[in-house]
Amino acid sequence: MSVIRLLVLGAVRQHGRAHGYQVRNDLEYWGAHEWSNAKPGSIYHALKQMAKQGLLLAHEIAPSPAGGPPRTEYEITEQGTEEYFTLLRESLTAYDQKPDVLSAGLGLMVDLGREEVLGLLEERIGAIEKWRRSVTEYYTPEEGPGQLGHIGEIMNFWVHSADTGAQWTRELVERIRGGAYTFAGEGEPFVGVLGEGEENPFGAGEPHPGDRG
Repeated sequence: MSVIRLLVLGAVRQHGRAHGYQVRNDLEYWGAHEWSNAKPGSIYHALKQMAKQGLLLAHEIAPSPAGGPPRTEYEITEQGTEEYFTLLRESLTAYDQKPDVLSAGLGLMVDLGREEVLGLLEERIGAIEKWRRSVTEYYTPEEGPGQLGHIGEIMNFWVHSADTGAQWTRELVERIRGGAYTFAGEGEPFVGVLGEGEENPFGAGEPHPGDRG
């Protein structure tokens, strides 16, 4: 699945309308530039591509009195909203060894209801357990990686990661069952995007030229 599409759609949806620099700033605020391919160029490209595909609606905004070209603001469409929730649900259930997928889902999960998120995370645990069973048909962790030579360290790493991931997910499920966080329909959500002019503590760079045209 496309993590950058999920992140960009999620940021635009939270703002209502947002220009490219705002989206870039939000994704840097979330640390997405460190754990995903959400780099400036890919963010602006995703915005333009999704506008062409009908997932976003592009609005040309008049330039400021100080001059300069007009800026483009984006708004999520009904089709974009459907795509967003499809990608979000996939990100919480998939186990494909890519931490950026789950990271994106965790950052946006409160847009879903609490019980649905719990169900999706339980699905993820099931997917991890299924993957582990398929691997251990030919690799037995108890025998150690030596059974496959040094190549066994690869399987050792992935099985260990799966076990750790399953345990972490079970603990997250318990925290959510215990009332952690505010999910859709439960009240005022946590504001996860930066307001216009609000300083980014993680320091986004200068606006990209694509923000202005």
